[in-house]
Amino acid sequence: MPSPNDVTVGQLLLAEYQTAKEEQKTRIGFRDNLLYVTLTVVAAVIAATAQAKRPDMLLALPPVCVVLGWTYLVNDEKISAIGKHIREGLGPRLAQLAQTEGVFGWEVAHRSDPRRRSRKVIQCGIDLLAFCVVPFAGLTVYWAAGGGVAGLLFLSVLEALSVIGLGVQVVLYARPFGQQPQVTAGP
Repeated sequence: MPSPNDVTVGQLLLAEYQTAKEEQKTRIGFRDNLLYVTLTVVAAVIAATAQAKRPDMLLALPPVCVVLGWTYLVNDEKISAIGKHIREGLGPRLAQLAQTEGVFGWEVAHRSDPRRRSRKVIQCGIDLLAFCVVPFAGLTVYWAAGGGVAGLLFLSVLEALSVIGLGVQVVLYARPFGQQPQVTAGP
């Protein structure tokens, strides 16, 4: 006979759910703040570049935007993975234990909104703008200014390639259909 101090499977699953939701909430806050950080850094670099009249300072934009963009992407993937784990793992197991049709209805309901696809496309555009278009614009201004040192020109080409790589990952991840690719590196 179980004692009142025994932990049940249901209690363990609910504890896992609460822990997962807390991590998801923390990651959402962190992810969303990365856009504000990116905007702040971009504004600071542009202001410093204009004040110093040194277009080579714009070469700071691509590495900063790529690092912040990759961190944003990794956190976004983890947020989605937590939701999937709740929908496909914890929810069905708890529903089975409770002998009910389903639990955590919001985890499924918010994904069935008919405008979800358009929101994902718009968010992809915003992510590309913040993390890829802006640093590419900085590189374009640097290249148009001319007079760059060969080493900086080579660096700018490497930066362009890294921005393009991030852009590809943003688009691949944000596709509003099918299985999401798994991001494997990062925090």
